[in-house]
Amino acid sequence: MRALPAGGRTCVLCAVLLAGLCVLADLRHAPWDAVALLAVLYAVCELLPGCPLVGAKVSAGPGAFFPVPLAAVFLLPPSAAALVAVPGALLGRVARRPRAVRRVWRAAELAIAVWVASYLRTALDGRSGAGPGHGTAGDFPYALLPAGVAILGFCVVLTVLDGGILVAAERLPVRAAWRGLFLRSLAPHCVHGLAGLMMAVLWRSPYGPVAALFVLLPMYLSCWVFARYQRERDAHQTTVRALVQAVDLKDRYTRGHSERVGRASAMMAAELGMDEGRREVLRFAGILHDVGKLGVPTRLLRKEGPLTPEERRVIELHPEYGEEMVRGIGFLGEARAAILHHHERMDGSGYPYGLTGEGIPEFARVVAVADAFDAMTSTRSYRRARPVEQAVAELRRCAGAQFDARMVAALVAGLAKEGWHPAVTADEDPPGERAAEPGRTPAHTGAHSGAPAEQDGPPPARPHIDVPSLVEQRGNVPSRAGWRGWRS
Repeated sequence: MRALPAGGRTCVLCAVLLAGLCVLADLRHAPWDAVALLAVLYAVCELLPGCPLVGAKVSAGPGAFFPVPLAAVFLLPPSAAALVAVPGALLGRVARRPRAVRRVWRAAELAIAVWVASYLRTALDGRSGAGPGHGTAGDFPYALLPAGVAILGFCVVLTVLDGGILVAAERLPVRAAWRGLFLRSLAPHCVHGLAGLMMAVLWRSPYGPVAALFVLLPMYLSCWVFARYQRERDAHQTTVRALVQAVDLKDRYTRGHSERVGRASAMMAAELGMDEGRREVLRFAGILHDVGKLGVPTRLLRKEGPLTPEERRVIELHPEYGEEMVRGIGFLGEARAAILHHHERMDGSGYPYGLTGEGIPEFARVVAVADAFDAMTSTRSYRRARPVEQAVAELRRCAGAQFDARMVAALVAGLAKEGWHPAVTADEDPPGERAAEPGRTPAHTGAHSGAPAEQDGPPPARPHIDVPSLVEQRGNVPSRAGWRGWRS
């Protein structure tokens, strides 16, 4: 608890107290045999992912297997249903530290959500739901309306609590903490809720609780398959992150540039109406667009002063190097074409192949705009950033000749919705050291930086850097990154 900020500690303690009230509010009429059986069943479901026979460290995520607690919502009164969720949530596997605090938080929020869902179901049903054999689950299909409201309440409570802990523990802005959280969780919660309703119906059927267990097998298998997919996706992310870190270490003047180009590319993809899968691949394309710099001699990337024509030709090989490096990575798909062609120009004067217009792959046209925009709006050690408005004006001026006008319009629309936070992309020198020295500027300008054509040529002399004002622009560094990801 000490590692949490004061707001995070308060949030966790309040949730624990509220969960305790929910559990202890009315246990006098609880059917203890059903409570014990469902609690043990849920605990087993949470412990199974860590079993070597099932697959070590493969899990659908903390507290992600909800059919059993939702079955308790349809079978038990509110306090008894909330109690069912606590042991499994406390025993389930937690991947990130501090594990004890995360387990307590997970148990508290799940108990509160289950209590609210059961209360809504009981109120709509107009009965006490005092135990198996009574209540809506035995009156299927009339149970669908109360069940739907209960599942919706369950999802809303978890969304509110999840966003609250992000605001309190990670100090995220309120708007960012809840953005898209409800919509992302609604579909899986509805699927698990229907499975819980099927369990409840079979539980009260002539076949009894044993029949209800058969619902869990396909649900658990589907969660296991999804967990394997998630694990593979995490491996993809790790691979991409390692490549980007290697580029950042080699080319210190553009540190953080790749991540921002990926973010801008994904923002543009959303405006272009691409589906979720293509957005993700396009984000990878933006992140990896400069991976070919690993094949360029470091002395050229860090050269201070203008490049010779021969040196420029060597650097202009980096798209081909990059495409060659990622050719065997299957999940990148269309991203490989973007890596190869993101320096092509609409008028055919780009490189490496001088493609024109629609002959340039769509992903490459997106990344070209995102690359140039971030290059102009990032403060680097050899020049200050342009304001966003000036960068957009320059992109519009170059639209049609250098950039695809449709991609520029998509970026402008995305910026209007989400905004942009310029950032420093190179290490600054202390004030007074290496101030404007002629000939001491790095060679990262012109065509290979992604900036518009007007930036080609010898770089300007390095200006004095106002360190305090630059630090204020570090919008890409979260204040408490260590607490990122309270829920998988």
